[in-house]
Amino acid sequence: MPPAQSPSSPGSPDSPAPQGTSTAPQGTSTTPAAGGNDSIDALDGRLIRLLAEEPRIGVLECSRRLQVARGTVQARLDRLQAKGVISGFGPEVDPAAIGYPVTAFATLEISQGQGADVRAHLARVPEVLELHTITGIGDMLVRIVARSNADLQRVIDRVVGFDGIVRSSTAIVLENPVPYRILPLVDQAAAE
Repeated sequence: MPPAQSPSSPGSPDSPAPQGTSTAPQGTSTTPAAGGNDSIDALDGRLIRLLAEEPRIGVLECSRRLQVARGTVQARLDRLQAKGVISGFGPEVDPAAIGYPVTAFATLEISQGQGADVRAHLARVPEVLELHTITGIGDMLVRIVARSNADLQRVIDRVVGFDGIVRSSTAIVLENPVPYRILPLVDQAAAE
């Protein structure tokens, strides 16, 4: 399978068309929604949905499907990337498919003033997929993966094997009935 490419690969046949050549259907806005840097409009939402459903699609094909100019699609992509709305075009990898079928969440309590050191420690553990600082019981929530339940003990030992971590509590994931998703939120934001 060929590698996935960014929809805006320079020099490709999908390179942007000159500005001012909009082919947007009548009544379709090609300007961002009012309301500041954190809003998206209906066209942004349709573009994000199209890229999520078909991540290998090029700018030219996006423009055809959305019925807008290539330059409009490229400008939207550039703006959405600059704002951090679109943060990447990389593949989504399932940890279970590469040999890590066990997922767990660990709540960590850390020593005062040790946050930066704990973050650096956790960043060096490959099985740590995410780290969030939280309120409530505990200071950090960590999503970790392992090859088996027995291997999970090894991962937990490595995670908590740092002087800045005082206590941990781990919950093993049994199933994931609503996997990470963003498109319903994109649809809602684009409709507002």
